[in-house]
Amino acid sequence: MKKIIFATGNKNKVREIHEILSDLDFEIETMKEAGVDVEIEENGTTFEENSMIKAESVYNALPKELKGKVYVMADDSGLSIDYLNGEPGIYSARYLGEDTSYDVKNKNLIQRLEGVEKEDRTARFVCAISCICPDGTKKSVRGTIEGYIGWEMAGENGFGYDPIFYVDEYGCSTAEMTAEQKNAISHRGKALRAMREELISYENISG
Repeated sequence: MKKIIFATGNKNKVREIHEILSDLDFEIETMKEAGVDVEIEENGTTFEENSMIKAESVYNALPKELKGKVYVMADDSGLSIDYLNGEPGIYSARYLGEDTSYDVKNKNLIQRLEGVEKEDRTARFVCAISCICPDGTKKSVRGTIEGYIGWEMAGENGFGYDPIFYVDEYGCSTAEMTAEQKNAISHRGKALRAMREELISYENISG
């Protein structure tokens, strides 16, 4: 079975990856499960640059027995709010400090948008996924979902900024959606499906 090493320790991400790539014949492991322990410095200026930095760091640190045999994938994602000039953007995970709870982060963003009308509260989730194939071929894709920042947190199903990100199509926050609804429209879901097509194309070419 082919194997993907995903540069994350986030169980929520791994669950989404499993759900969307479930029909492909791939085993998916986190970097920790693959025995990779490496410090990654995310010093890129875009989501794509940071996702490739993560993938390259893990790829270069692979145990000898895995080199040239596995795919290495990484994502970089975040929330971009137009009224705040794209903040928190690539710093979404580090906004107000890496150890700051998302409850605090979400409340802070709502406060910063106090008095702002709905038409000016537009925002999007962005996800870039980069992949290094067994032969060293590099691929990057991007997925986005458009929405707006609500006036209060709602929902228990999501994580991160999901409770404050609302989508008109569903009339609720992404934290109020079922896993199936969210996967159908989410930025990571879109990026994973785009990467899924890249993998299928690569496998066909590579035989």
